[in-house]
Amino acid sequence: MSQATLTSSRVRHGLAPWARIAGLTVCALLTLGPVVWTVSTSLRTPAEAFNLPPQLIPANPSTEAYRGVFDQIDVWLLALNSTLVTGLIAVGQMITAGLAGYAFARLEFRFKKPLFGLVLATMMVPLQVTIVPVFLVLKSMSLTDTLLGLIIPAFPTAFGTFLMRQYFLGMPKDLGEAAMLDGAGPWRTFRSVYAPLAAPGLAIVGVLAFNYHWNEFFRPLILETSGQNYTLPLGLVSLQGNLGTGSISVVLAGVVLSMIPAVAVFVVGQRPLREGITSAGVNR
Repeated sequence: MSQATLTSSRVRHGLAPWARIAGLTVCALLTLGPVVWTVSTSLRTPAEAFNLPPQLIPANPSTEAYRGVFDQIDVWLLALNSTLVTGLIAVGQMITAGLAGYAFARLEFRFKKPLFGLVLATMMVPLQVTIVPVFLVLKSMSLTDTLLGLIIPAFPTAFGTFLMRQYFLGMPKDLGEAAMLDGAGPWRTFRSVYAPLAAPGLAIVGVLAFNYHWNEFFRPLILETSGQNYTLPLGLVSLQGNLGTGSISVVLAGVVLSMIPAVAVFVVGQRPLREGITSAGVNR
C-alpha cells in the first residue's frame, strides 16, 4: 500500500468520529431547539415574548404564565382524564398485542397468514377514514362523550401485534416444546414461559402507546363534547384565546405542562426500551 493511500486512510478514520459527533450535534439542536425555546418563552412576560432580537434566556424569568394556565383551565381534571385514558390504553395494548403476537407467532390455525396480512393492512388505513363508523358504533352503545369511548376502541394495535409477533419469533421454540412435554397447554406456556421473556417488548408497546395517546387530539375532538371528559390536549385549545392579547407565554406554559408526564414516562421507560430493542436484535 502506498504512502498516499495510508495517509488518506488515516485522515478518513480521524475525521469519521468528528463527523458523527457533528452530525449528532446538529440533529440534537434541531430536535431540542424548539423544546428549549418553548420552555424559555413560557418563563417570559407577555411584553418580552416578542422582543427583537429574540433572547434565549429570559431577562426577568417569571412563572406568571403557569399561574395563568391554572386560572383559565382545570389542569388537574384534564390531567386526570388523560392519565386514566392513556394508562388504560397502554395496559390494554400490552395485553392485546402480547396475546395476538403470540398467537400469530407460535400457534397454528387456519388462515393465519391472511389474517396477519389483514392486521398489517389496517396500518395503511388513516384514522380519519374509520372515525365515522367508530363514532356510529359507539353512539349505538351510548359510549360517545365518555372516557370509555376513547379507551376501548384503542385496545387493538396492529403495530403492537406486528412488533410482538416478531419478538416471539425470535425466541427459541425449545422453551415452548419443553413446557408442552411437561403438560402445559398454550395458555400456560404463554403465561409462564413466553410472557415473562417478552416483558421488554411489552414495555416498548406500553411506552409508545402512552406517548402517542397522551398527545392524541383528533379522536377526543370528535368523540368528546362535555368539558369534564376533555383530555389535556383538547383542553389546551381554550388557551389559544391568549394569542389575541399577545400572551403567548400562557399558551406555551400549557404546552410545557402537557409535556412533563410524557417525558417522565419516556425517561422511566428508557431502560426497558433499550433492553427490548437490544435483546430483539440479539435474538435475530
